[in-house]
Amino acid sequence: MGESLRIENLYVQFGTPGGQVKALNGVDLVLEEEQVYCLVGESGAGKSTVALSIMGLLPRSASVDRGSIIFNGVDLLKASPEYMQHLRGSEISMVFQDAKAALNPVQLVGDQLEEVILAHTDVSRRVANGMAQDMLREVGLPDPRRIMGQYPFSLSGGMCQRVMLGIALVLSPRLLIADEPTSGLDVTLQAEMLEMLRRLCRDQHSSILLITHDMGIVANMAQQVGVIYAGTMIEQADVMTLFKEPTHPYTWSLLQSLPRLDDIDRDLQPLRGTPPDMVNLPEECPFLPRCHKALSKCRVEVRPPALEVAPGHPVACYNPVLSGA
Repeated sequence: MGESLRIENLYVQFGTPGGQVKALNGVDLVLEEEQVYCLVGESGAGKSTVALSIMGLLPRSASVDRGSIIFNGVDLLKASPEYMQHLRGSEISMVFQDAKAALNPVQLVGDQLEEVILAHTDVSRRVANGMAQDMLREVGLPDPRRIMGQYPFSLSGGMCQRVMLGIALVLSPRLLIADEPTSGLDVTLQAEMLEMLRRLCRDQHSSILLITHDMGIVANMAQQVGVIYAGTMIEQADVMTLFKEPTHPYTWSLLQSLPRLDDIDRDLQPLRGTPPDMVNLPEECPFLPRCHKALSKCRVEVRPPALEVAPGHPVACYNPVLSGA
């Protein structure tokens, strides 16, 4: 299988009254075809900025300093607005974090589904209506004809999330970006939604870029994982390697703070401190103030480059965790 998406050395800033927020600082990412890639990190780490950069939906206050986003052999950062408009919905789709806020509150659910179909195909409205009903049935919504005649505010959060998933997948896109797709749902609905996401994308041969801060979701869904901290990709590996051999001190600390069923007597070790100020980002490693393995080199050298500690396992750290401690 080939590549579905490649991001190289992506830098993005946001202009604010308080200064330039350095949201992304050299992000690299490769997503293979039909792969589930989880992008994990704390709130404010830059996960959603990666997604919006791919979709071409960055706000006016944002500027892309350098980098590239290659999809279908085209650098999306240099693509025309017309090309991006064609791409969104047909080749790349996105499920947003808050489904109720993402759906148009004054437009019927059916009209919002049909709009995507009619914008990218030449089918009639009657055919589009049938496709929309079939899609709602696929995402587990009973009586799709009734739901298509309702407004989003009359649906529950879980139902809105299913509608959003239906809108994203109705044209079988090659890439689905899911930004915290289970946010606000109870545990039962979360599991159901993730299984549905996996099944539908498998049936449609789509790749998934799944954005989350929940390591349980990562363990359940991912094939490949990227850990982002302060806008920098600090570690990437396949999911088994990441959980068995976390190598960056931040990744190691994240996993040490989680309870485990196979080691119920283990003492949890919370990750102390807070992420850095993204306006006044230091030149050295951004994790330095919270790191338990920092060396003198970490305090005097610039941010460490990502180097492979094993094939396919790059880590941006001068003193990685190689012995499990």
